[in-house]
Amino acid sequence: MKAQKAFFTNAALHQGDGRRRLAVTLGDPASIGPEVVLKALSDPEVSQNCDITVIGSRALLQKIYSDLRRKEKQELLADPAGLSILEVNLPREIEDRIISGIGNAASGAASFAYMETAIARTLAGEFDAIVTGPIAKSAWKAAGYDYPGQTELLAEKAGVERFGMLFVARSPHTGWTLRSLLATTHIPLCQVADTLTPPLIKRKLDLLVECLQQDFRIERPRIACAGLNPHSGEQGQLGREEKDWLIPFLEQERYSRPEIILEGPIPPDTMWVKPGQAWFGTGVEGEKHHYQNPADGYLALYHDQGLIPVKLMAFDRAVNTTIGLPFVRTSPDHGTAFDIAGKGIADATSMKAALGLAAELVTQRLAP
Repeated sequence: MKAQKAFFTNAALHQGDGRRRLAVTLGDPASIGPEVVLKALSDPEVSQNCDITVIGSRALLQKIYSDLRRKEKQELLADPAGLSILEVNLPREIEDRIISGIGNAASGAASFAYMETAIARTLAGEFDAIVTGPIAKSAWKAAGYDYPGQTELLAEKAGVERFGMLFVARSPHTGWTLRSLLATTHIPLCQVADTLTPPLIKRKLDLLVECLQQDFRIERPRIACAGLNPHSGEQGQLGREEKDWLIPFLEQERYSRPEIILEGPIPPDTMWVKPGQAWFGTGVEGEKHHYQNPADGYLALYHDQGLIPVKLMAFDRAVNTTIGLPFVRTSPDHGTAFDIAGKGIADATSMKAALGLAAELVTQRLAP
């Protein structure tokens, strides 16, 4: 396995004399989003070589800051008075209905407005990347915004049809980097088989190859593609998708893409063994990071197939990044956690990782 650049350090955040400009949305203001933002920004290393602007409400952040400061044994928090905040003005009737721990139409309207502002300002050239706090899709819908998630809104506003959800995490045990791309995202499970087609998989494979080569500088990446059915269909006995089109498609891609190493379809229940060994440092003895030769990128065919293993290994440090956009977008890989909002116990590790990865990817894209 080839050497890779770490993306959770600040060593590569500074390119020339420019500082990376990151916009950070609060996410749903009734969620743990504001808390993890305040905790992450209290670490001086996070913003050492980048300029961070919070997109949201200073008054709301100040209230949450004051409430959290009263909690016993509270972790360090960034004082909103010292933060750069781009104020998103909302009608008073919306602001008055935002209650910590309760996702509703008001909190949905607020989080949507934060996102729209961040996207517009980034497309206008004011920011290099957007780091998004968690939102509740149900709150967006209650507010009248019917999107499957933030990813789809970002793609629509950016005017792109070719995009993907890539989940990235660096192991604290071995330093190995896990990258998992979802072929399908927020659709019901019963629609997955009909949605998967050779053109769709080709688009996702194109995106993954481009990302690994351009953003992570892996010239000849090894990519593993999962099967859809148990045992990858077992020659059509447990489902015919692999035999009818996925296996022939991958064979053709291997022939036409000599610049990559393409494996699969790998049975879904065994595809994650090598990543697990590489993550935890178990398996074959030998040189560091050479645990069963894990892939540089994994292509999962549906949401839970890709995210269950990611969250088992890296729940507190995985980062969701949208590839295919004209700008960098990252997000912590956790939800709104309304049940613990305002209690001061939310973990900001994933938000810190999202900020670090955003700065690293901007640096990679701007490098000559």
